[in-house]
Amino acid sequence: MKTPKYKRVLLKLSGEALAPADGSSILDFNFMAQVAKQIKRCVDLGVQVAVIVGAGNIWRGRQGTEMDRCRADHMGMLATAINSLGLQDVFINSGMDAIVMTAVEMKAYADPYNSRDAIHALESGKVVIFGCGLGTPFFSTDTAAVLRAAEIGADCILMAKNIDAIYSADPKKDPNAIRYSDVTYRQILDENLRALDMTSAIFCMDNNINGYAFGLADPENIYRVVMGEAVGTAIHN
Repeated sequence: MKTPKYKRVLLKLSGEALAPADGSSILDFNFMAQVAKQIKRCVDLGVQVAVIVGAGNIWRGRQGTEMDRCRADHMGMLATAINSLGLQDVFINSGMDAIVMTAVEMKAYADPYNSRDAIHALESGKVVIFGCGLGTPFFSTDTAAVLRAAEIGADCILMAKNIDAIYSADPKKDPNAIRYSDVTYRQILDENLRALDMTSAIFCMDNNINGYAFGLADPENIYRVVMGEAVGTAIHN
């Protein structure tokens, strides 16, 4: 039996990736079940999995151009809680034990986040879903993901994207865009690659956090990356 490459990972999911392509609703539960199936394969091998999810399928703070920025970001945090609860339901129905922990207290729906309890839950075999970002405005879900990864001691941040790897430019717009199998955080900063935001890249570089970007169109890529297969772009110092 193959051995997983990572013992503990944080999987970052975009909200858009969870929505049906036809825009008929905010969540595609059939697709989410496929994602859950691959996460369960990892959990069954002893991999500890945490998940953080964005809210682009519902609301992004930057959409509120005529709003107070803090209030618009608060709406985005609440939207991530909706996605987190949806994921929790799918994970439980797929045979996993899953809990939601939020940076903003909403005890009727989720547990308050702290790293100690999150690590204990992971070590107990539970999938931990982080909602509400960092609980403060002006910080993206990318930033929340890298901070949570550092706090729980994740071996790698798995960045599931709508594109199969990191490119030098948008391959949909530039046919000459270079596909990278391996990049450094310094390269992301110097070349302004849109792999993750600059704050997150600097944090990962300073804290020596490994990342891996790959496409979520085929949910089995989650399992492949955990098992060490080269299906996207490795990110490191």
